Amino acid sequence: MIDRLPHEKGFHVSWDQLHRDARALAWRLDGSDWRAVVAVTRGGLVPAMIVARELDIRTIDSISIRSYKGVGAEAGQGQLEVLNRPDPALMGDGEGILVIDDLVDSGRTLELIREMYPKAHFGTVYAKPKGKPMVQTYVTEVSQDTWIFFPWDMALQYVQPYRGED
Repeated sequence: MIDRLPHEKGFHVSWDQLHRDARALAWRLDGSDWRAVVAVTRGGLVPAMIVARELDIRTIDSISIRSYKGVGAEAGQGQLEVLNRPDPALMGDGEGILVIDDLVDSGRTLELIREMYPKAHFGTVYAKPKGKPMVQTYVTEVSQDTWIFFPWDMALQYVQPYRGED
């Protein structure tokens, strides 16, 4: 058994896979009369666009909350800070609003948004066990110790084999 750091237990998501999973999220959300989609930036922008397209929702806004500090093994969660809020006239208490993010990890970010908009519906493409109670709809559950590598964080390059030499 090879010891690995927590961020080395990676789940690599390609653009194609993200697109398929975001469409699957939209299909699960179909059937309600949503007034708008709110993307949790930055990671929720791409899935929110795909969900809005699939459900033919033209009103899209965003909320920006900073929580993560660092990348990989150095990553952690800092103090939550709201950097940008969606239009208050649009949001109200959140009724009829889809809040979309790429991932719910600890759930802290969505918990803060839920306090702001208690009647909104929360959907994520990926969900970890600690954050799952914060979302009503998600597509894929991953273990808490898995680090998801999204396509916007990646570059195509050679990677050494997991075991052995080339």
